[in-house]
Amino acid sequence: MARIRASTNSLIATVVLGGTMVAFWLNVLWSMASQLYWEKEIGNLQLYMMAPMSRMALLGGMAIGGMFMTSVRAITTLVVGVVVFSVVLQVSNPLLLIGVFFVTLIALYGMGMMLASLYLLWGREAFNLSALLEEPIFFSSGFYFPVGGFAKFGTIGGAMLAFATAIPATLGLDAMRQIIVPGGPVLPIPIPGGTGTFLTADLEFGILIVLAVVFLFLARQTLAYLEKLARREGRLTSRHQ
Repeated sequence: MARIRASTNSLIATVVLGGTMVAFWLNVLWSMASQLYWEKEIGNLQLYMMAPMSRMALLGGMAIGGMFMTSVRAITTLVVGVVVFSVVLQVSNPLLLIGVFFVTLIALYGMGMMLASLYLLWGREAFNLSALLEEPIFFSSGFYFPVGGFAKFGTIGGAMLAFATAIPATLGLDAMRQIIVPGGPVLPIPIPGGTGTFLTADLEFGILIVLAVVFLFLARQTLAYLEKLARREGRLTSRHQ
């Protein structure tokens, strides 16, 4: 009976944690990634491009604002989920939990900053891409259930895991789950090529740091390309183009 209760608590904690992080992924897709496109449509992007300031600082400010705004919704979801479903949380390493959470957000919003420039280049196709990325990421990144279960489906499952781990939310959710529910029987993420070895929270934290650096670098590169294209063609910042 105790084992059944522990398994149930672990699974519910995973779902509550996933529901908490849903708010951040939606904000990255529909706010951060689409921000420059919306600024272009309302006529502000030209002012941003002419202003003597760092464009990365502009996107960074938008990202910080999005994090703060979304945190209110996320905290509310977490508190309500814990209270309503009587979830028992046992934080084994508070400092690592805080580190994983913030590095996950930095990597997620770094990805959003990169997508912001790409969405502006792609124009109205950005909306289709946001819609395309919403539910598949929810399904494959551990928002609804532990992604380690994909490993049971052979090559297809391995491919889905490889795709999922490229999204910072996947590793962040799994690491936070391991810290909040230590020793839980929830399916872990296996290490490719390993026999019975799985990703630990420490290893996932290191991978998240790498992803954060990579996405911020790509965001800077795509933004530089965007500025170059705007100066060369002189129409990228114009409305309805």
